[in-house]
Amino acid sequence: MRARGLLILVGLIAAGSAAGSSAAGNGEPPLIDMQRFFEDPKYMAARLSPNGEEVAFLSTFEGAMNIWVKGVDEPFEDARPVTAYDRSVGGYFWGRDSKSILYVQDAEGDENYQVRAVDPFVEAEEDAKMPASRKLTDVEDARAVIYHVPREDPDTIFIGLNVRNPAYHDVYRVDTATGERERVAKNDEGIHSWHFHEGELRKASRQTDDGGTQILEVTADGEDLKTIYECAFGESCGISRFHPDGQRLYLRTNAGDDRDLVKLALFDPKTGEEEEVHSDPDGEVDLAHVIFSEDDDRLLATVYHGDHQRIYPQDDAFAGHLERLESLLPEGNLDISSMTQDESRWTVSLSRDTDPGTVYLYDAEAGELDTLYRSRPDLPSEHLATMEPIRYEARDGLEIPGYLTLPPGADGEELPVVVHPHGGPWVRDTWGYRGSVQFLANRGYAVFQPNFRGSSGYGQEFLNAGNQEWGTGAMQHDITDGVQHLIDEGIADPDRVAIYGASYGGFATLAGLAFTPELYAAGVSVVGPSNIISMIESFPPYWKSSIVQWHRRVGNPDDPGDRERLKEQSPLFSAEQMRAPLMVVHGANDPRVVQAESDQIVTALRDAGHDVEYLVAEDEGHGFVNETNRLAFIAGMERFLAQHIGGRQQDDYPEPIAARLQDLRVDVTGVEPPNPGPAGCSRGRNPAEDGASSGARHCTPGDPAGGQSMP
Repeated sequence: MRARGLLILVGLIAAGSAAGSSAAGNGEPPLIDMQRFFEDPKYMAARLSPNGEEVAFLSTFEGAMNIWVKGVDEPFEDARPVTAYDRSVGGYFWGRDSKSILYVQDAEGDENYQVRAVDPFVEAEEDAKMPASRKLTDVEDARAVIYHVPREDPDTIFIGLNVRNPAYHDVYRVDTATGERERVAKNDEGIHSWHFHEGELRKASRQTDDGGTQILEVTADGEDLKTIYECAFGESCGISRFHPDGQRLYLRTNAGDDRDLVKLALFDPKTGEEEEVHSDPDGEVDLAHVIFSEDDDRLLATVYHGDHQRIYPQDDAFAGHLERLESLLPEGNLDISSMTQDESRWTVSLSRDTDPGTVYLYDAEAGELDTLYRSRPDLPSEHLATMEPIRYEARDGLEIPGYLTLPPGADGEELPVVVHPHGGPWVRDTWGYRGSVQFLANRGYAVFQPNFRGSSGYGQEFLNAGNQEWGTGAMQHDITDGVQHLIDEGIADPDRVAIYGASYGGFATLAGLAFTPELYAAGVSVVGPSNIISMIESFPPYWKSSIVQWHRRVGNPDDPGDRERLKEQSPLFSAEQMRAPLMVVHGANDPRVVQAESDQIVTALRDAGHDVEYLVAEDEGHGFVNETNRLAFIAGMERFLAQHIGGRQQDDYPEPIAARLQDLRVDVTGVEPPNPGPAGCSRGRNPAEDGASSGARHCTPGDPAGGQSMP
């Protein structure tokens, strides 16, 4: 249930003018203040303590999203903050004993996450704002990954640290009370994930030399490895959970000649027998995630995202609770975000395309539901736009799914359109609230979100159809063909189409402007790679365990044939073909797509006399976490889009936002191209989504920042 990948947080801005709440003419909705979409939520990420006595959540304190705690039945006015950072906390969870909270934090977006713990019920020292936290990891230039929190030993967690070798994570046992740690397994075998059962290291996963995946039996010290399950390149397999018997494994897999969609299977390592547990009854999409009991690991439900979310109960008691919840709530995306240890109380979030979400407290014994909070209570949902699933045919006949959001009050004809491709690229867009989509629709734009081939979730054939198809290939063609579909249907004004995306979506923006220059009137690229070769060559060391996947799905710069193709597919080398004005946005500490990727496209366009704007945040990484940075960026984007494709915009912005926007602006005449790397390719010189923020999982035991795809 963790989101994996280079997830982008792009957000937006506050408004103080009367225009922010004024009604529009011609049936248009009021222009909603940008801060209603993109300021930090009032509340988010609620978690019940295991004993059910307290609830923790994130809310603003000291100018950032920090952890707060209150009694489960106390009003929010009685809540107290237990952290005080000026950069929002990266994620958190309760310790098993309900006495401590563990959380992760990086430095200005460098993704070198460190683990800390705080005891929220300990009195703060004199003159201190809150209880002192403890450093459970404090290693410069290393990244911590949380693997396991045993039930029977609440003072212990197991983590990974890439201290000895920056490419691989060794396993450590950490005492959460003292911070003392002991290495229990060395990683000299390219392991990318370790798996535990009740404090015992039992399994591991790694990539094979040809890009497949092996699931391994391991000894407690990690020395002896035995392959027990394997899937080839292009297939998918991974451990979801140990079965309650402690021996069999629940797997997510589509391994095998006759399989396409990822299903849930039960695998017995002793016999090698595999039994299908559940797959999509509609035969449309992969298994999205699985809900397990945190008490005894029993399977509760499977979840799929077709055009909309579908939940299938796998436990009789859970089925009764789900039926009760569905009778009490409107249709939407339902998420069980936490449960008490005895499962008597739950936090449940419900979000929709026009509602970023409400979190409820569910009494499972009484079957009663009480509102805990709305994440964005000041956002007028009645003026938001509906998101509709669409299908269209690509030029080679492949059906491409996506979503289209039309501005409220529009007649659906000859509209300015913002194409909004997702990151990843091995993720997908789903139905639901998106702040960026609703903001753009409120400004009068139709928003098009194509799930082009190479997107995950639609089976291995659809995913693998995107292999080596970046840039000039079929992945970009799918986006182009979707735009043409909107033009042919009379929805899009062909002279007012812009493209805006982050990470891979930023790459697709650059590719769109470079390879189909006649199609777009403007583009906004956020942390987008411009040269696939230099992007791959500048990946952080800890991505080494998955680099073969990149080489096979995208290309290997060390292979002469691949290198030439990657150059042809990279927008940097076709920058002279760009016609439309471009805005480029980056975080200086981004470890996934280094700032050099933006520097080099900006200098190429500048030298060609092309219109390019450049925003850089020195205190951000792969996406903007700081609220002021986020709002300033969107203030700039709002005016950029209004200038070039004619949407609505606010009259003015609060002074701190306007001032920060000026700070982010870079004089492109002073930008220097990155130092050239081998064979003339440009190397990264800097080593260093906004979704429904109501109750979606924020950080649970596991990799706190996701894996190595690139949203």
